[in-house]
Amino acid sequence: MASAVPSANGSTAQNPLTRLTLPELRQRTSVKWRRYAPDVLPLWVAEMDVPLAPPVADALRSAIDLGDTGYAHGTAYAEALGDFAAQRWGWNDFRVDHTTVVPDVMMGIVEVLRLVTDPGDAVVVCSPVYPPFYAFVSHAGRQVIEAPLGPDQRMDLAALDEAFRRAREYGRRPAFLMCNPHNPTGIVHRRNELEAIAELACRHGLRVISDEIHAPLALPGAHFTPYLTVAGAENAFALTSASKAWNLAGLKAALAVAGPQAAADLNRMPEEVGHGPSHLGIIAHTAAFRAGGPWLDLLLDGLDTNRTLLETLLAKHLPSVRYHRPEGTYLAWLDCTALGIDTGRSDGEPGVVSDVAGPAKMFLDRARVALSSGHVFGTGGVGFVRLNFATSPAILTDAVTRMGHAVEVHHASTG
Repeated sequence: MASAVPSANGSTAQNPLTRLTLPELRQRTSVKWRRYAPDVLPLWVAEMDVPLAPPVADALRSAIDLGDTGYAHGTAYAEALGDFAAQRWGWNDFRVDHTTVVPDVMMGIVEVLRLVTDPGDAVVVCSPVYPPFYAFVSHAGRQVIEAPLGPDQRMDLAALDEAFRRAREYGRRPAFLMCNPHNPTGIVHRRNELEAIAELACRHGLRVISDEIHAPLALPGAHFTPYLTVAGAENAFALTSASKAWNLAGLKAALAVAGPQAAADLNRMPEEVGHGPSHLGIIAHTAAFRAGGPWLDLLLDGLDTNRTLLETLLAKHLPSVRYHRPEGTYLAWLDCTALGIDTGRSDGEPGVVSDVAGPAKMFLDRARVALSSGHVFGTGGVGFVRLNFATSPAILTDAVTRMGHAVEVHHASTG
């Protein structure tokens, strides 16, 4: 039976993560549900097992009924984000005229990099980090320099200082590409950390681009700080969308937002970039930011419950796996090195997201649970897996139970 949680007006509303059954989910044709065989539980790619938020579904149905499938127009998307940002994050000086629509966050990042860096310039990332950072930056002809996270999974200022210094040696216009919140660790950066980043970037002459696609998913106990609201971030950029928080990856539309000193750069964005987003995507993302707050609150409660459930399940079935409770996102970064599973490689090729090795391969082969393989997240990822817990408690319980049994069988077979 699907669980219900109290709403602000005293009625009960359903946790979105308990609305769909496994047979219903298996009818989906997205990559999450079609890449692997039907007996695999897919907890890998960042898609959630939820129905569409009603305001988003209503907006799309209305557009279809009207035949409103032409070219996008206007600034409603940016206005909705601005209102949401003011209400949720206290971003009260958000400038709609400092935004532009881009196809999605990663394509927007690449286009911003083309505006503020040159081919061969260095782009610093904090590894382990979202694999497309490596692939997209490299394909754009820029060099990736890693500044590994610290043992506490937070950004290491000393490592960043050194990486920023090295970045200056590659070319005259380096950049720092940041996940805020961080993927895969689920860390939500604190304001003082972001201020320190801004000071370092200013000192070394790097432009900062902040990927804030998971911004609405700061979980209870954490508070998201938009990078462009901190002192020293005036010449930086942020990229965001409703994609992760409302499960809209297939409805393409994102926003690039410029700090006041970067607005002129954003104005140089080629016109054709703005033709990439889908009109229906813009309608959906606008509705999510404009009217999807109550649904989001239900989701956050469900994700909070699931991250606690995951902690309990790991303690029972995989006690040697180390798990740092994520502060945001719906991603858990699991340290499986103590399992003693051969990674099959001394290092990995970051960014190759289709490559499964080490613990992820064992869990896929023996548990029939698909996870993201840690090595593709760069330095610090070998021996880890990323698990997406945005699913029902029943599926999450089944998956971790299978994983625990697989480890027992693996150890028994390897003696």
